[in-house]
Amino acid sequence: MALVPYVENPLPALSKLHNSSAQFRFANHDLHLTQDWKKLGVAAVVWDAAVVMCIYLEMGKVELKGKEVIELGAGTGLVGIVAALLGAKRVTITDREPAMDFLSANVKANLPQDTQGSVAVSELTWGEGLERYTAGGYDVVLGADIVYLEDTFVPLLQTLEHLCSDTSVVLLACKIRYKRDTDFLSMLKQRFTVEEVYYDKQRDIHVYKSWKVPPRRDL
Repeated sequence: MALVPYVENPLPALSKLHNSSAQFRFANHDLHLTQDWKKLGVAAVVWDAAVVMCIYLEMGKVELKGKEVIELGAGTGLVGIVAALLGAKRVTITDREPAMDFLSANVKANLPQDTQGSVAVSELTWGEGLERYTAGGYDVVLGADIVYLEDTFVPLLQTLEHLCSDTSVVLLACKIRYKRDTDFLSMLKQRFTVEEVYYDKQRDIHVYKSWKVPPRRDL
């Protein structure tokens, strides 16, 4: 999660990010997400990549029912909330410590009481304290617009390797803004098989599906 300066008069394209809330309908539920750009910057607004990820999850191309799911860099928590509403057995929604209270409030406000017990909000700084998360313990790892800071690429890759088993699926929704974004995909391809599974032309968002490359078995 990165914090950015608050600007009183945002560019028109960013004005929706400065609204105090954002409304969506996914998984037959009306969702109302609180946003707080002024306090938490990019971590506290709903970016297009999160919306596109939810659209893709609703298509049902990746099985969530009965699965252990974890979301990285969750921000407002929209993606993890939708994963829970779509039937995941357990969802762990993570971000860095400054976003915890904000994230927890959004999760509590948007999940039915009978679903909240299957969702945990947890602090995770990539590459740090990974022993608190079961190695290979997650069936699906989700990340929406988390590839943008080059300094985080190595710890993010380390975190993905730790969380994934040989059968885990990683879904990343990305807006490719700079060369460094494609550089991360190149890094990912050294350890994971990567394929683009969806593209939202209107929002210019790519969804990539990844899974670990099997270890070589030399003869």
